[in-house]
Amino acid sequence: SLFQCMFAVITPALIIGTFAERVKFSGFLVFSILWSIIVYSPMAFFVWNGEGWLFKLGALDFAGGTVVHINAGVSALIFCLLVGRRKGYRTTGHPITPHNIPFVVIGTSLLWLGWFGFNAGSGLASNGIAANAFLVTHLATAVAAVTWMALEWIINKKPTVVGFCTGAVAGLVAITPAAGSADVLGAFGIGIAVAVICFIMVAYVKSKLTYDDSLDAFGVHGIGGIVGSILTGVFASPIVTGGPKGALYGDWHQLGVQLIATGFAIAFSAVLTFILFKIVDAIIGIRVTKEEESIGLDISQHGELAYSEDE
Repeated sequence: SLFQCMFAVITPALIIGTFAERVKFSGFLVFSILWSIIVYSPMAFFVWNGEGWLFKLGALDFAGGTVVHINAGVSALIFCLLVGRRKGYRTTGHPITPHNIPFVVIGTSLLWLGWFGFNAGSGLASNGIAANAFLVTHLATAVAAVTWMALEWIINKKPTVVGFCTGAVAGLVAITPAAGSADVLGAFGIGIAVAVICFIMVAYVKSKLTYDDSLDAFGVHGIGGIVGSILTGVFASPIVTGGPKGALYGDWHQLGVQLIATGFAIAFSAVLTFILFKIVDAIIGIRVTKEEESIGLDISQHGELAYSEDE
């Protein structure tokens, strides 16, 4: 129960990345608590509980592709569309330069390490499934990171540290639902696919649509979760699972099940997040005023600064 509780705690945190610098602290707290109860918990039941309809359908989601990443990623997109762009955000939708790249590297390193507990820990025992989850998590992440960097190198002529880190996170996300069913081949396939698709989403689609997803919660977690969930239905290996197998091994039915689970997760998250946002916004208010946004949320919401003038 403690392990599952940590999943429930971390999932709303993924949504936070989409609305940085423009949401009231009180509104965020109420929304996150209600979202965990109304959106996350039912989805976790549908997928992971033996009585859940997606579980009975045969959907494969080892550590949270639908429950965590599609759920939070789609909710993040709905939230950022409803709350609007940050003041001064470029009308082209071009991402704002990261504040501190060394912190990006440190954060990615911590995520990469912690994800072994997230995925391998979902085996709930020290066994072959957990060992496989550990291995494919590492491989998919490394492959996705290098693929993203290669795409930048080819297209933009310069590889970036932020690109490498973003690719790594995309790989972590996509392998999450498949960690208990994909083998090494699947890890490579999923890593390459998610890097290419998320790169297109973050570098091109986001700028065309001009929505302000501050930390690419939808572009990486939402899209990465969708890619991983669907490709689980392709790369699920009977050698790993001892039963269910994907389209690559002759079972196209599993791919159909994964498509149903993915589609339901998208619709479920989008509709309930929209309703929940409107309710919280009407009662408490979610977006800060223009003046509060101008002086910064550190001061307007908490009365303190992250960096003093002496630094």
